[in-house]
Amino acid sequence: MRIFLSLLKNTNPKIEYYSRFSPSPLSIKQFLDFGEDNACEKTSYMFLRKELPVRLANTMREVNLLPDNLLSQPSIRLVQKWYLQSFVELLGYENRKPEDPHVLNDFLELLIEIRNRHNDVVPTMAQGVIEYKEKFGFDPFISSNIQYFLDRFYTNRISFRMLINQHTLLFGNDTNPAHPKHIGSIDPACSVAEVVSDAYDTAKMLCEKYYLAAPDLKIEEFNMKAPKKPIQAVYVPSHLFHMLFELFKNSMRATVELHEDSEEGLPPVKAKVTLGKEDLSIKISDRGGGVPLRKIDRLFNYMYSTAPTPSLEPGAVPLAGFGYGLPISRLYARYFQGDLKLYSIEGVGTDAVIYLKALSSESFERLPVFNKSAWRHYKTSPEADDWSNPSKEPRDASKSKYKANR
Repeated sequence: MRIFLSLLKNTNPKIEYYSRFSPSPLSIKQFLDFGEDNACEKTSYMFLRKELPVRLANTMREVNLLPDNLLSQPSIRLVQKWYLQSFVELLGYENRKPEDPHVLNDFLELLIEIRNRHNDVVPTMAQGVIEYKEKFGFDPFISSNIQYFLDRFYTNRISFRMLINQHTLLFGNDTNPAHPKHIGSIDPACSVAEVVSDAYDTAKMLCEKYYLAAPDLKIEEFNMKAPKKPIQAVYVPSHLFHMLFELFKNSMRATVELHEDSEEGLPPVKAKVTLGKEDLSIKISDRGGGVPLRKIDRLFNYMYSTAPTPSLEPGAVPLAGFGYGLPISRLYARYFQGDLKLYSIEGVGTDAVIYLKALSSESFERLPVFNKSAWRHYKTSPEADDWSNPSKEPRDASKSKYKANR
């Protein structure tokens, strides 16, 4: 701990310096154009050696605005240590020129090392929140701040890994022979229906493992731009798969648990893929009984998970038990200016809709920036509710001293 504090003290001026810069958001088209047109490793290096520390510094400054009781949890300190170590290692390339024959290869290896170090950031951060809740309970104001922070923190992490993956896939030995036409992690002709089917098949295996049954899938496509042609998108298939897998898991579980004893069998889960002028939308519909309106927002809240603490052992299902699947899936959708929304009818079922930008030129990264607006969010005290709240007993108006004159 002393070494960590000493390192933090010595590095603080650099963190403050880099946090003054705003991250530079890139569009999917920019990622694609750079990768297609004889990608230059030196150019990528010159951009990343500044951009990665900027993105790290922005989130490192913001994490310090969290309550001390949360920051003191062992898991949170571990994540801070990982970020600090990665930041310090990147600073080692601050003044190293790409003409040095060893620099580019050393930098590539460092990026892979950093990516591996940050593999468990999501479950470790989640563990820290659980540790905090067990010790200090639930506070609505602090919960609101944690929600705000984690959305920004995990978005920053998605963007950080996106930059690293593009560089290592383009210039390293990470190239996937199964996808030779991919530009880094981007598929310039991503078949949306294929990703839907892959995510369904994976979720189906999981569902059959636990329930010994799984609903069928029905897929429809509506291509407004080119009727009767399959819908393709310029997108990151792994991001889309992550979102769809989470939605299928939820739909299958709800469907099986509601209909497992039904004589009619399990109703299918339906997927509808549509492409319009602005949006590419994917709707996953189930008849799993739905969710009350009161609980919809809670499904996206990191502090509301009631599941038992999951195992962090290797081989466990990612995020199982943390209740982070939906909120992080929504962040993946929003990362390139899309969204994920739930529409539920209690007693019937739920429609989950993923919205993506139809044009790659409009799919810019949505990145958190550490500034005064962010700072004020953590420091502003909660205001009194300016809407009425229902009480347990109806108020007796006859006893009010403000009775209306008749």
